[in-house]
Amino acid sequence: MSTRVSHSLIDPFVGPRLQAMYPHLHIPAWFPPEGIVLAGHVSAIVGAVGLGFSTTHWWGGIVGGLGIVGNHLADCVDGTHARRTGQCRNGGELLDHFTDPLSFAYYLIGIGVACGRLDLAIVAIVCLFAIAVLTNIKAKLIGEFTLSKFGPTEFKTLLSLIGITTACLHFATRWSITPSGFLLGAYVALIAVGLIQLPIQLVRSVREVNEKGDQPDTSEWQLKS
Repeated sequence: MSTRVSHSLIDPFVGPRLQAMYPHLHIPAWFPPEGIVLAGHVSAIVGAVGLGFSTTHWWGGIVGGLGIVGNHLADCVDGTHARRTGQCRNGGELLDHFTDPLSFAYYLIGIGVACGRLDLAIVAIVCLFAIAVLTNIKAKLIGEFTLSKFGPTEFKTLLSLIGITTACLHFATRWSITPSGFLLGAYVALIAVGLIQLPIQLVRSVREVNEKGDQPDTSEWQLKS
């Protein structure tokens, strides 16, 4: 199992507070942690749908922000529930890591729909999954799952703020910027940052696996009929 290391700027402040809410949620001990993962995934879908309506309805950005927050809450308490009820399973962790990038993909698609720019959504999703695959392969090779300073928590926080700001702009009739204009500008900026960071992370990851990884795998494929 890979060691988990987070360099997140926000996690030290947000994570413990959300985890402290676990006793107040009164989740039954028999309830599987995988159920919390799935509930968080449903919340992500709701958030993505809200973002998709954020430029046409004022409530869209609010629903989007709440869905993202609900997803992150589930992400923070699923592991706590598993440990406290003795239900830690490799399958649960696999499910957790499988659904995380999917949730982000939903958000990016939702924003693309709201902006009417599915072409940008394709670029955003390719960049997202390239970073996710890079992170997971590096974790396998060095035995350490690392989250950067601007990781999932920071990304979710930013997306939530973008959704809420878009909702507020529906009522700011005196301002020259529209919800559509703001959301599109924020979307392009996010994609640009991702495209800049991807090659930087790739180069750093190649160097890191060469320095910290075990001996390269030189075995041949075993072909079984």
